Amino acid sequence: MIAGLTTFSIQFFKKVFIPPYEFAEIKRHMDELGVKTLPIVSVTGFIIGLVLAMQSQPTMARFGAEAYLPSMVALSVVRELGPVITALIFAGRVSSGIGAELGSMRVTEQIDAMEVSAINPFKFLVVTRIVACTLILPMLTIYVMFLAIFGGFIAIFLSRHISFQLYTNTVVNALEFSDVIPGILKTFFFGFIVGIVGSYKGYFTENGTEGVGRASTSSVVVSSLIILIADMVLVKLTVLIWG
Repeated sequence: MIAGLTTFSIQFFKKVFIPPYEFAEIKRHMDELGVKTLPIVSVTGFIIGLVLAMQSQPTMARFGAEAYLPSMVALSVVRELGPVITALIFAGRVSSGIGAELGSMRVTEQIDAMEVSAINPFKFLVVTRIVACTLILPMLTIYVMFLAIFGGFIAIFLSRHISFQLYTNTVVNALEFSDVIPGILKTFFFGFIVGIVGSYKGYFTENGTEGVGRASTSSVVVSSLIILIADMVLVKLTVLIWG
């Protein structure tokens, strides 16, 4: 599978820069993937910040460090929790959908029909979905970061009655350029992983409807695993580059 996925990725980079550019199709996929994923990431983002603050407060109070709680929530969300959890949810929602959709088109011979009609199915079906995933995930991640930080404020406000202005000032002072940019940049890689794995599994589906189910399930498992491995590598690179 690794060899096939690598070859599939190389084919994508060969096709993505060759016209015609399917901008309308990319925009359609971005609207569909973003809008349909928005409700679940909204709830998840808010709960991440809320639970993180609630769980951390007793420990930090034990060491007399409650004043650093807003900074801890913001740094944890921006540097790691926000990007990774959003990517995993995105993989569960989007990668399985792409695998099932392309798999259904493969087993019903719609992809073969496009080839006969002189339409490049890889360019129209695969490249557009991968580009859409790569572009939409960073936007969703930024949205989740804001919600998670706001969720942290709600938890802290309910226990300590901290003002919103003091909370935001503490968060802004705690975050630096080297915290925000790496966390957002790596979501481009995560979005690409979600798109490429889902497209690969769906594009080469076999054995009818049973194969479609396997493609959908394996898309989520494989993309989630690769995201976690890629995150480990990217964190190390971030430390080396940004310090």
